Amino acid sequence: MNLLTTMLLFLSGLLIGSFLNVVAIRVLAGQSIAYPPSRCAKCEHTLGSLDLVPVFSYLFLRGLCRYCKDPISARYPIGELATGILFAITYLILGLQRELAVALFVTCILIVITQTDLQSLRIPNAVVAVGIAGAALLRLWSHPLPLWNYFAAMFVGSGILFLIGVITGHLLKKETMGGGDVKLYAFIGIALGIKLTLLSLFAASVCGLVFSWARTLAGQRERDAVIPFGPFIALGALIVYYYGDQVIAWYVDRFLYA
Repeated sequence: MNLLTTMLLFLSGLLIGSFLNVVAIRVLAGQSIAYPPSRCAKCEHTLGSLDLVPVFSYLFLRGLCRYCKDPISARYPIGELATGILFAITYLILGLQRELAVALFVTCILIVITQTDLQSLRIPNAVVAVGIAGAALLRLWSHPLPLWNYFAAMFVGSGILFLIGVITGHLLKKETMGGGDVKLYAFIGIALGIKLTLLSLFAASVCGLVFSWARTLAGQRERDAVIPFGPFIALGALIVYYYGDQVIAWYVDRFLYA
């Protein structure tokens, strides 16, 4: 793969990650993502261009606002760096092809919902709606599978997750699956298609269970603590997007034709 293209994708990811941070914060607050310009959350001073260089401004300022010296949340550089790394990885896996545009868009939406779910246990309808509309348009342009497969997967993924929520909620006598998670799987379905959507449900569940067990063993989890499922959906969807077909091929060859 071209090293220069990889670096350009990484740097583009840093810049876009900075914008995604703003989207996540302002959508939760019900604010415009375009206005006002970026400012300190504490003193509300408008940030200058040198304050907005992804990752490097945070390091240069030692994690403090230039104007009021209030600590800057580490979520900003983490979000920027995560986006840059994922953009570069996506290019290295897929190369320059139409599907790369779909994958980068999917990555952006998943990064935003991960941030909002971690912060407020919410997956905003506005973000999911943009994701569904954008993925649908991109699928008209790039669709390795028949188009009907992607749009049928909208209902398959969200429908299964809805049923799981109803059944587990009935058994445990409490809500176990948020409506945002169910709606998010309509977006995941368009992105992955039926086969990979089903596999991503399994992958997300495994990731969530492993995390929950690890916290329990470490004594860090309270009995009734609420764990956001959105980040695990995002992780499972990205893993399956990159390697799902290979995993299925390995399983079929190993267990069905052994």
